[in-house]
Amino acid sequence: MARKKKAEVEEPVLVQHTKTEEELKNEQRLTALYSLQMIDSQIDKIKIVRGELPLEVEDLEDEIAGLETRTEKFAQETQDLEKLISDKNGMIQDSRLLIKKYEEQQMNVRNNREYDSLSKEMEFQNLEIQLAEKRIKEFSLELEIKQKSIDEASAKLTERKADLEVKKSELDDIIKETQVEEEELLLKSDKLEEVIVPRLLKAYKRIRGNARNGLSVVPIERDACGGCFNKIPPQHQMEIKMSKKIIVCEYCGRILVDPAFGEE
Repeated sequence: MARKKKAEVEEPVLVQHTKTEEELKNEQRLTALYSLQMIDSQIDKIKIVRGELPLEVEDLEDEIAGLETRTEKFAQETQDLEKLISDKNGMIQDSRLLIKKYEEQQMNVRNNREYDSLSKEMEFQNLEIQLAEKRIKEFSLELEIKQKSIDEASAKLTERKADLEVKKSELDDIIKETQVEEEELLLKSDKLEEVIVPRLLKAYKRIRGNARNGLSVVPIERDACGGCFNKIPPQHQMEIKMSKKIIVCEYCGRILVDPAFGEE
């Protein structure tokens, strides 16, 4: 009797998980966010090349505007003082004319009362002259101080304008070198932002704004968050690898992606 052949052992069939429509959308969203992060990081590097120059230019422009305002204020105050001095000189001239007039009238007085009255008027006008001369001295001293302030501010203004020209020239040279690249990157960034849902884009920009290095989306590096470097639990790493949903670091709030994103 022939022996029966041993039943062949069937190999187990691996069932691949088919991603749902929502999971596929999340994967696409993560891809778009990571791509946006890469582009924005390149733009950040271009800005780093410029260094502190934009801020230095802005500070110089603000300082120049302040100096110009101060100089204009001093100039107006100088004009006001000059007018006051002119007015006081006019008052002195008027008082002297009155004194001369009273002196002539004294020659024709009919009694002592009229003479004394004119004398008092002359005395009053002399006091007015003394007071006006005192004010002129005060105004002249103040005018001298203001003029000195104008000269100092004008000299500083000239110096700062020269500094601004140098800094602007340096900045313009750097911008020319990177302008085309930056414009292309900004265009790509804008296009990516259009395809990212507003809620995620808002979160991305908020995280990016709060992060010192501008990183909002980071891959896992050595089992840790690529942003804050805190360890990620294995279960979370598996979920991140599958890209089924958007997962953020529980320590820094950055959006986490699989390291494979960085290899694409």
